[in-house]
Amino acid sequence: MEGDCLSCMKYLMFLFNFFIFLGGACLLGLGIWVIVDPTGFREIVAANPLLFTGAYIMLAMGAMLFLLGFLGCCGAIRENKCLLLFFFMFILLIFLAELSAAILAFIFRENLTREFFTKELKKHYQRNNDTDVFSSTWNSVMITFACCGVNGPEDFEAIPNLPYSSLEKATPEACCQRELQSREGMFVNREACLSGIERFQNRQGCYTVILNSFETYVYLAGALAIGVLAIELFAMIFAMCLFRGIQ
Repeated sequence: MEGDCLSCMKYLMFLFNFFIFLGGACLLGLGIWVIVDPTGFREIVAANPLLFTGAYIMLAMGAMLFLLGFLGCCGAIRENKCLLLFFFMFILLIFLAELSAAILAFIFRENLTREFFTKELKKHYQRNNDTDVFSSTWNSVMITFACCGVNGPEDFEAIPNLPYSSLEKATPEACCQRELQSREGMFVNREACLSGIERFQNRQGCYTVILNSFETYVYLAGALAIGVLAIELFAMIFAMCLFRGIQ
């Protein structure tokens, strides 16, 4: 009976580690995609130190989970106590790091409010000045998501014009409608847009557009994070039980 329990535990341990292996592979792939993606996210990530750091943390975590899942599978199948102990210690460190990150994200969630982004936009935005990292990032976001400002074009009324064009009014060029939503896309009517004709402008604020675009993915990411934490917890339990059961 004891041998049957040990065998069952071994294969359950292998199964949990296989899921960790797959989760690590997904995080690794997602991290690589965010960093090298040519559709605008690479520029946005590179321009924001927090996003830049987060992308590389995700890449590192994916690589670590990928490696640990592989080692856990090997340790379970071969019944190697050294590999199992190594796996347990590192999965515990990862578990605690992920839990700490989740707690910090919850504590600092107020920094992601509409008011915070509006204040930062009005304070730092310099319209078409693409040499400024903040302005270039915002322009990329507005062009990619076909939106304007945080709440709408009215966010730019208090921002002084820069002498890039005599046509420039309150609405920046990045808010003008394009045939293709990219920097290379042709304007529908640039002059009419900059002169204030609303039907040639993107009128919806980026906060609402991005929130609606990523709402499903946020819940999916949250559910995935909870699932990963649960799998890691069970994997640690099975690793210790298997470690103690191996003679």
